Amino acid sequence: MAPRKLAAGNWKMNGDLAALAEIDALVAAHPTPGCDVLICPPAVLIHPMKARIGRAAIAVGGQDCHARTSGAHTGDIAAAQLRDAGATHVILGHSERRADHGETDAAVAAKAAAAHAAGLVAIICVGETEAQRDAGRTLTVIAAQLDGSIPEGATASNTVIAYEPVWAIGTGRTPTGDQIAEVHALMRERLTGKVADAAGVRLLYGGSVKPGNAAEIFAIPHVDGALVGGASLKAVDFGPIIAALSAA
Repeated sequence: MAPRKLAAGNWKMNGDLAALAEIDALVAAHPTPGCDVLICPPAVLIHPMKARIGRAAIAVGGQDCHARTSGAHTGDIAAAQLRDAGATHVILGHSERRADHGETDAAVAAKAAAAHAAGLVAIICVGETEAQRDAGRTLTVIAAQLDGSIPEGATASNTVIAYEPVWAIGTGRTPTGDQIAEVHALMRERLTGKVADAAGVRLLYGGSVKPGNAAEIFAIPHVDGALVGGASLKAVDFGPIIAALSAA
């Protein structure tokens, strides 16, 4: 049985309390979406967003967590603290974290293990740079990131994998359908043997997903949803993506 689709929005370092009005519009337009819906705002907005959503069918997640449960780590957030604030998921290993903060595959795996221990679903991100794509190393890079970033104990219920080609994030550029299909097929195959219920792990695509290309992307085999950046900030943009995924 195919896994239930997931539309995940990554607000990155955007939004404030006034922006939570977008949640009201999203709930009004999609009171019973045909897919799972998740929004990951900046950490300071997790609790007020969860309160704003109430009993509506939208989950809230974080954008990062520390591998330790507590301690002298100024500015960091523990997975359990995200959970306490109302989060159910956390994005880990996003290319912006890997590039801006030097996060390694091992660091991502440690954070994912901490997320699992706290009862959070870890959305583990992988993706190649433009130079790696041009050098024909895409599949090698993705395979290595998967092998190094997924911790022991990962299952279909506590782990989601998001493929985000670095060169397509926020650029308006999107890989061809064949390129996306090739990577998602590799990820599904690579998970077999590493995760007991590999067929049930949700594989998301991210990288310039927008209303105009969502339906085409969601028709690609092994694409179980999307990790959406800028288009998730406004209900008028994120809503059609949710609708397209619900119809896929």
